[in-house]
Amino acid sequence: MACCRNCFCCQCCCREGETRTPEELTILGEIRDEEDEILPRKDYESLDYDRCINEPYVEVLEGMDNKNARKYEAVRWVMVFVIGVTVGLVGLFVDFFVHLFTKIKFSVIADSIEKCTDKGCLSLSLLELLTFNVVFVFIASVLVLIEPVAAGSGIPEIKSYLNGVKIPGIVRLRTFLCKAAGVLFSVAGGLFVGKEGPMIHSGAIVGAGLPQFQSITFKRIKFDFPYFRSDRDKRDFVSAGAAAGVAAAFGAPIGGTLFSLEEGSSFWNQALTWKVLFCSMSATFTLNFFRSGINFNKWGSFQLPGLLNFGEFKCSDGEKKCHLWTAVDLGFFILMGVVGGLMGALFNCMNKCLAKYRMRHIHPKARFIRVLESLLVAMVTTVVIFSASVLLGECRDLSSPMTLNSTVSLICYQSLHVLTGGFCLQLSGSEDINSTIRQFFCSNKTYNDMATLFFNPQEAAIHQLFHQDGTFSLVTLSIFFLLYFLLACWTYGVSVPSGLFVPSLLCGAAFGRLVANILKVKLGLHIYSGTFALIGAAAFLGGVVRMTISLTVILIESTNEITYGLPIMITLMVAKWTGDFFNKGIYDIHIQLKGVPLLEWETEVEMDKLTASNIMEPNLTYVYPHTRVQSLVSILRTTVYHAFPVVTENRQNERDFMKGNILISNNIRFKKSNIVSRAAEQRRRCQSMKSYPSSELRNVCDEQNATVEPAEEGEDLLQQMLERRHAPYPNLYPDQSPSEEWTMEERFRPLTFHGLILRSQLVNLLIRGVCYSENQSSATQPRLSFAEMTEDYPRYPDIHEVDLALLNPRMIVDVTPYMNTSPYTVSPNTRISQVFNLFRTMGLRHLPVVNAVGEIVGIITRHNLTHEFLVAKLRQHYITI
Repeated sequence: MACCRNCFCCQCCCREGETRTPEELTILGEIRDEEDEILPRKDYESLDYDRCINEPYVEVLEGMDNKNARKYEAVRWVMVFVIGVTVGLVGLFVDFFVHLFTKIKFSVIADSIEKCTDKGCLSLSLLELLTFNVVFVFIASVLVLIEPVAAGSGIPEIKSYLNGVKIPGIVRLRTFLCKAAGVLFSVAGGLFVGKEGPMIHSGAIVGAGLPQFQSITFKRIKFDFPYFRSDRDKRDFVSAGAAAGVAAAFGAPIGGTLFSLEEGSSFWNQALTWKVLFCSMSATFTLNFFRSGINFNKWGSFQLPGLLNFGEFKCSDGEKKCHLWTAVDLGFFILMGVVGGLMGALFNCMNKCLAKYRMRHIHPKARFIRVLESLLVAMVTTVVIFSASVLLGECRDLSSPMTLNSTVSLICYQSLHVLTGGFCLQLSGSEDINSTIRQFFCSNKTYNDMATLFFNPQEAAIHQLFHQDGTFSLVTLSIFFLLYFLLACWTYGVSVPSGLFVPSLLCGAAFGRLVANILKVKLGLHIYSGTFALIGAAAFLGGVVRMTISLTVILIESTNEITYGLPIMITLMVAKWTGDFFNKGIYDIHIQLKGVPLLEWETEVEMDKLTASNIMEPNLTYVYPHTRVQSLVSILRTTVYHAFPVVTENRQNERDFMKGNILISNNIRFKKSNIVSRAAEQRRRCQSMKSYPSSELRNVCDEQNATVEPAEEGEDLLQQMLERRHAPYPNLYPDQSPSEEWTMEERFRPLTFHGLILRSQLVNLLIRGVCYSENQSSATQPRLSFAEMTEDYPRYPDIHEVDLALLNPRMIVDVTPYMNTSPYTVSPNTRISQVFNLFRTMGLRHLPVVNAVGEIVGIITRHNLTHEFLVAKLRQHYITI
């Protein structure tokens, strides 16, 4: 990017492309100044989407017939339907109380302003408005203190989860309660936030929790439900729940399905598409049924499909020259897309700087500081909207011609309480947009255009901009856009549940109406203002979030006008391309700031210069098929790995081993570095063993240390490691201990790969006493069923929770029945694009690298495939060549 060095703004937006991460700095040996240091990455776990094909699972498959398979599938469909209905009811709950709180607040403030306009006590009205907003925002912020993950929209976290990253607490019941309740108060508190983003997060939590029939937060909620006890099933239901959240928020079931596909799901299939669409439809029609019945007392009429509906775009009957849009307008739409992309890039850049400031200076401090920041934002927002309405609003004539784009006939009577918008006798189903105009600080038969935008719910303000013609002046629209842009940017990221869709739509709609007024008033063009407001909303929202397919369909479904498909799609594409030139979308930026190892759709072409051997982790911690309890406990307590290769020493290939085969030679090199690193590792394990309650474990470690004499000065560390009598891991069978006569070459025998076993499985085996003694056969070892292996899902016990006094360290565990004997593997010479596509598409957590003779030489995890890690390895590759 040539612009990145020319100006400060471009440098701000482009800096992320040039900043090296801690991984790069570690590999390249560089040190970065403190003020420019990028925020550190965190250690996130990955989901196990791949099936573990072991003996308990095979037993389940053997007992599965067509009847049981159909029953399992029927239960899955029922759960999808229940998730959709539940998400629709959650949307109904949120919508009802948001409207209730907002109506109470605006009614009280409107009466106060009406009385104080003549008496000169507007400061009292401002104080009342401040009290309402501060109290509401305080409640929302306190709920976030209870569960910090409930802050924000939740879309970055759900996108990460669908991408295969497990973020702690993101789909818990406590998070759901704080999110759903908190968004009520944050929206009612007058903050420039929306409830649509939190609805998506809430839907994902419902999808994750309902099929489990248990709760970690409330431990008494636990039912014996044997189905869906894996990350694979849970991730599918989260996809359905997130799609249902989009469908309930916008009344867009198809858009919700595409959102779940576009924004993270890397494991899609046709069956899942059908279930997700059914879930989205269930959520939409549940919400529509209850909202239509409650609001219009017409149960079964289905008139209100979503929490946010744009209404019908239609020219008035008297205007014969009016068209929704023409081919000439496409040129203006493209320009608006460019401007929307630029404004979105600026918005993201400013918000990224604010987020980094919060993470460095606010979050490390006491937690109440976050509450104070939220209250500060609420007070500033309240003072700004009140002052702007008093000082900057224009009083416009009520009798001015207005184009009402509605299919219903309404008779509105201006009552004495005109400040509340008048009283409308509804002769049909939709709310009149004239009923939301505000007469604040203006004389009779006039209204305040600025207050009409600020003192209404955001959805009503969007309706005003879409369907009210000749209402707002150029100055009002310009000031409103500027204030809303700055305050929305500041608000997104504070410690309250908050969405970004509606604020972005409202800000973009003001921009679109501004363009429409200029074209109509200054240039005299015959255009439809509502279309330009819609395109402006799409341009700005697309420039901020960088969504294309799903956002296009969501906007089309919200407008119920298929003819808008082409201009919306073109505008979103242009806005995305323009914004991508400077930085990423707002959700990707926050994902990056959280250090989440997100995998993109594909790698860059240049990355194919690397192979699997360039990026794999060669220093392996492995176990043998028959391993002592002593070693398993030591491995689990001194490592953080979540999977371990199960290997045997390839003693039958000694001659081939000594011939210098290049593949085996590479394995020797990796093994040498591994054994060197294990010298210090074994010392740590011995220290760990000495703290065990079992005296036998301490004695084993003392005996092992007693055989190791202090190394003479200058003695080779590798040779010292090889001359030890006791290897750090027991051999394949108990009676095949390493011999003292083994030479260095013998100890470097390659390790034949047999499978993978997970940390959770090993801990489960230890807790349940699955082992046998030395003088017995492995056939005497107890066997666990698939239900017993998955009983503790999703919160498996940790090794530190195991009572070590109950374990006999000399007992042996046969892990072969429980390991995954057929995991996906790649060759060391596999190109990065192939490795990446396999890992992402199949939803893998670990990918072993196995050479041509079946010997494991390394392992690849999600961290090894992140963009930052690949870029660092590519630079290292250039240096070496």
